[in-house]
Amino acid sequence: MSLKVRSILVLVIGTVLGLTVSISSSMLARHETRTAGAAHTIEDESLALLTEAMQRVRREYVDYVDDETLVANAIRGMLDGLDQHSRYLDSEQYEDIRIATTGNYSGIGLDVDLRDGEVTVLAPLDDAPAAMAGIQAGDVVVSVDDVPVGNDGLEAAVSRIRGQPGTEVRLGISRGPERDLLNFSLTRAAIHVNTVRSDYLAGGYGYIRLTGFSDSTLSELDTAVARLIGDGEEKLKGVVLDLRDNPGGVLEAAIGVADAFLDDGLIVRGNGRIRQARFSQYAKPGGVLESMPLAVLINRGSASGSEIVAGALKDHGRGDLIGQRSYGKGSVQSVVPLGAGSALKLTTAHYLTPAGTKINGRGIEPDIVVRNVDPKVQYRGSGGLVAIDEDRQLSFALQSLGYEAIALSQAE
Repeated sequence: MSLKVRSILVLVIGTVLGLTVSISSSMLARHETRTAGAAHTIEDESLALLTEAMQRVRREYVDYVDDETLVANAIRGMLDGLDQHSRYLDSEQYEDIRIATTGNYSGIGLDVDLRDGEVTVLAPLDDAPAAMAGIQAGDVVVSVDDVPVGNDGLEAAVSRIRGQPGTEVRLGISRGPERDLLNFSLTRAAIHVNTVRSDYLAGGYGYIRLTGFSDSTLSELDTAVARLIGDGEEKLKGVVLDLRDNPGGVLEAAIGVADAFLDDGLIVRGNGRIRQARFSQYAKPGGVLESMPLAVLINRGSASGSEIVAGALKDHGRGDLIGQRSYGKGSVQSVVPLGAGSALKLTTAHYLTPAGTKINGRGIEPDIVVRNVDPKVQYRGSGGLVAIDEDRQLSFALQSLGYEAIALSQAE
């Protein structure tokens, strides 16, 4: 298939079950809602029980709770009782989901993670404020706007670093074995997070890492492949596709990535109650990667969309799957907008690999298992902290492609 962005079945379509709760002393009339075209009756007794509970809390709880909070908590509790992936999203959480799918946010451009209890810079994004100011991979963020980064952890630190474009944020950075303390004053800007990273590893081999699946992933993959083909001194002989610690993302992007490496056949099948959640997606011919020798890396952090890609490539025998069993999240979540900027994140389907394997709760088993690896020791490109030969799983993948001489200079 072509690597160009194209229209694929959009599954982020929700069927909203309308439930209006009136907090009053009167009994609620019989309510009927329609789900997927079939009438379903919510009995008076069920609604009355919910209303009575809310009335009791509203009237008798030790502290005052406003009606908006009560309703939000009721919805949150209803979804919490379904599965670990369905949940209620307030306006801020809904915005985080939007950022994850588009890859656009306002900040300074840092890829950070929690390492040994410290918020550590994995890599500054190219041409973003942090990189231009001199922040480096391995730096530790110790304060944001002069407030120490403490036990509130990674998410709280990231939230404080983000802000409106043009506003200022001050970072305290600890660097090197001597723990030198450096201070940076940075101006936030509009940032686009690339989900695709690539490197030419010399000898005719390429490395492609997917950190997630967003609306721009397919166009980024197109650019990365063109760069790999153009940068090499010789014809591209093989590619390592790194899906480790890829949590998933936009379903259509994952299907498109799998299609890029396949010339035909089933990619994934969905099985759900509503019509939109029952689907089958097939690969189409045409593209430079379809016959390219391939090795695929997965680990316990590979979930959802990355398992769709790994499962399809494994079932079609496109190359060795190397690493550790994947996470096992074989379900599709639809984001259903509600009022006041909130939304439901609702599980609407389970998916199966082309061979009919159910992934949910099981994961994908690699062809070559490489255990006893430090999850922090992963190659992240020529500007990262880890050299190619230090990454055991990557070394196995390259060897499976016939790449025997590990070029250390590529990671220096």
